[in-house]
Amino acid sequence: MIDEQRTRPVLVGDERATLTSVLQWQRDTLMMKCAGLSDQQLRMRAVAPSGLSLLGLVRHLAEVERGWFRNVLGGEDVRGYFTKNEAGEWTEFHVEDADVADSFRLWEETCARSRAIVDAAESLDVTGHFGDRSYSLHYILAHMIEEYARHNGHADLLREAIDGTTGE
Repeated sequence: MIDEQRTRPVLVGDERATLTSVLQWQRDTLMMKCAGLSDQQLRMRAVAPSGLSLLGLVRHLAEVERGWFRNVLGGEDVRGYFTKNEAGEWTEFHVEDADVADSFRLWEETCARSRAIVDAAESLDVTGHFGDRSYSLHYILAHMIEEYARHNGHADLLREAIDGTTGE
């Protein structure tokens, strides 16, 4: 894994630049954790009995990006990329037959759309809505940093269990 491939966070700058750069750093970290692995390794559920896999995390975070940026902030009505199965479970973590390249393409395109929505927002005070609640862009960016950071911790453990690779 090559740390230099990540976009460096803004260390001195306004709040928007800081938040968006830290979020991109987290996105890049997930990509870094997945780099160099085979399709089979990306599908591995390396920590029993959990169903988590690196590919499942990529697919899950595509859903999270879609939900917060397109639907909540952007006011779109974009349905989930991965449907519920007969048991009522979301299927982003069901990766046995998932197309790896398509999953990464979907995540990358969704992240690009998210960045465009954020760039178009007038300020961090712009709000979006879900149900009867309002959420500011400021909150959404902070929440997304937390979401990625939490799952990047999972990705650390998964990667180490897969091939012993450790690192930030």
